[in-house]
Amino acid sequence: MTSDPPPATDASPVGDSRQPADAHQPADAGQPASPQQAADTRFEEALAATGARDPRDYYRDRLRELKRANAEGYAEGVGYYRNTLVPSIAAGEADPIGAWREYGLLLARLTAPGRAVAVDATGRSRPFELPGDAADMVLHLPERNRDRALLVALPPNPTPAQLATHQWLVTGGRALT
Repeated sequence: MTSDPPPATDASPVGDSRQPADAHQPADAGQPASPQQAADTRFEEALAATGARDPRDYYRDRLRELKRANAEGYAEGVGYYRNTLVPSIAAGEADPIGAWREYGLLLARLTAPGRAVAVDATGRSRPFELPGDAADMVLHLPERNRDRALLVALPPNPTPAQLATHQWLVTGGRALT
């Protein structure tokens, strides 16, 4: 098994949510796990330990958007995934949650120039700085005003203020429900 992500036709080098439950087990107990398997296992353990939300689905969406609109950005995002994200997590050099958050920020910047903000439990925003607070929602605000904000990270239990901010800036909803 290689450390390569799924083929580009699926537009997703991100994670393994489509792999069978035993995908993290080495084929032979004497063989070490591949870097991809090791990274996936470390990330899933970190998600379980912290209660953090798994961002891979919305990062896959961002990659699909990049593939359609910006081939160079897509290639950069896939290259970072293969050459930096997976190896650093697999080797234990990076905190899995923080490394994935950095990857999400990269994908957002590749999608649209802008800046990242953290939205606290009260709905107040401030410039985002790594590593960030797990209770904050992280958004990327594109420079162009007509572009919607891009979700980078959602806290395990978003507050009503964070959900309202998400609805307004990310989904474009103009009425609170």
